[in-house]
Amino acid sequence: MELEQLRQLDVIVRCGTLQAAAEHLHLSQSALSRSLRRLEDDLGQPLFDRTRNSMQINAAGRMALDHARLILAEERRMRDDFAALAKRERTVRVASVAPAPTWRLSSLVLVQYPTIIVEPDIVRVDDIEERLLNGTCDLAITAQEPNLPTIVSSQFMQEDLYANVPRGHALYDHASLTFAELDGLPFLVYGGIGFWHDIHTRMLPTTQFVTQPDRTIFLQQVRTSNLLTFTTNAPENTSRHESRRAIPITDPEARATFWLCRRTDAPELIRVLFELADEPDA
Repeated sequence: MELEQLRQLDVIVRCGTLQAAAEHLHLSQSALSRSLRRLEDDLGQPLFDRTRNSMQINAAGRMALDHARLILAEERRMRDDFAALAKRERTVRVASVAPAPTWRLSSLVLVQYPTIIVEPDIVRVDDIEERLLNGTCDLAITAQEPNLPTIVSSQFMQEDLYANVPRGHALYDHASLTFAELDGLPFLVYGGIGFWHDIHTRMLPTTQFVTQPDRTIFLQQVRTSNLLTFTTNAPENTSRHESRRAIPITDPEARATFWLCRRTDAPELIRVLFELADEPDA
């Protein structure tokens, strides 16, 4: 008895006739009939009552079908479980306080290990160390160097904040800006910016923010809106547009230094990826 024979039995019953089942399975009717006969021989009795022009499933056939469907369902679950396991083994969970470092890490990993999946999660600054310590992420990216003996860290990248000013705005020709000059002006912001949101609200206390949680829609609005937005000098940042000018913000709070972190007992793959990101030309 083979799994394929059980699949064929299921298809025959679903299709209603041997001919329709053969067409569905891309087999000749005679080949399918021979396979069904072998299954019946293995089980020791016919599964269909046959006449000259028809065949009807009988009690033995219904019993065989019930078992076949249970076996096939278990086989599908097994394949799904193994596929999920394979994906987990190829997936690196990264908890980060901002999106740009995850974009850079994903690019580095893709070049060297194209089968590895980087799964980013933007989290609160206060949660980042706990996520790493409790094992709910494999790598973490923080905005300050952690000081825990069970965490290894390395400076990963810097990111500078810019005001993204639309053409025609009063600030468009400025060479640089400060948060004080921007405070009180309305801003369109992307909702998934992580700790930068805390910087915005702290440094721009009287500003009204229009938050767009969907990045695709946000990027469309960047092209069409007259509101100020933010961008950064991260190479992977796509929020700049030809109708806008990115003007650097000179306050020290507008520069972030990110640290890549792993646990000291991290598995080999995580150690390799950590070292990859730690290379001088990374």
